[in-house]
Amino acid sequence: MESDPQFRRLPPERQQALQQRLQHFNSLPAQRQQLILNRMETWEHLTPQQKEQARQLHSQFSQLPADRRQAVQNGVKALRGMPPEVRQRQIDSDRYKSMFSPEERDLLRGTSRLPLAPTEGEENVPQPH
Repeated sequence: MESDPQFRRLPPERQQALQQRLQHFNSLPAQRQQLILNRMETWEHLTPQQKEQARQLHSQFSQLPADRRQAVQNGVKALRGMPPEVRQRQIDSDRYKSMFSPEERDLLRGTSRLPLAPTEGEENVPQPH
């Protein structure tokens, strides 16, 4: 990074923060690194509208109590492997209506419409970059 002219033009505190992030990334297990890279690749291919939707969904998700975040996360994971029409039926089912509030079902609906990178045991709600 030190040889990159753009990096060298950054303020020293920004350079230090980026170096720390890289060190942290390099310290992660290879599988976790690959998940992060997959997420970044997916993010790169989202349209500006999809990125904005992902930011809004993440903001709403972050405001949920911890137990409800976990429940919504589990719901997203369950929906992930389903075809779109099956996902929609599941979200509108009596079972999901009893498990999730209307706002949480909107989160599930919005998240399931975005192309998300495959994840394994990590937060499945879109992460803004």
